[in-house]
Amino acid sequence: MKKEVFELQAEICKTLANPKRLEIIASLKDGELSVGELVRALGITKANVSQHLAVLRQRRVVKTRRVGVNVYYSIHSPKITAACTLMKSVLMEQLAEGHSIAMRLKKKA
Repeated sequence: MKKEVFELQAEICKTLANPKRLEIIASLKDGELSVGELVRALGITKANVSQHLAVLRQRRVVKTRRVGVNVYYSIHSPKITAACTLMKSVLMEQLAEGHSIAMRLKKKA
């Protein structure tokens, strides 16, 4: 059972391990958007946005709401955006630490 949970967790991490999907999640952080709104916000093709949304929907990262011909996407759980924000914070700390080390090494050279 424990190994199965790790495998499922890895699948979710793989789903999130794509810059465009992370952009979509960030765009949806403040509320739902249609595919057209995401296309405009991200500056990528509708086909590309739709492909990424399909993957996110399949892994239950996003959910949909249909109004007439429009489909609106939103984050399935606020914990998803919290996890992405936390990982971005870790990245920023690592970048700052790396910059600090580089500056110290540069001064010694």
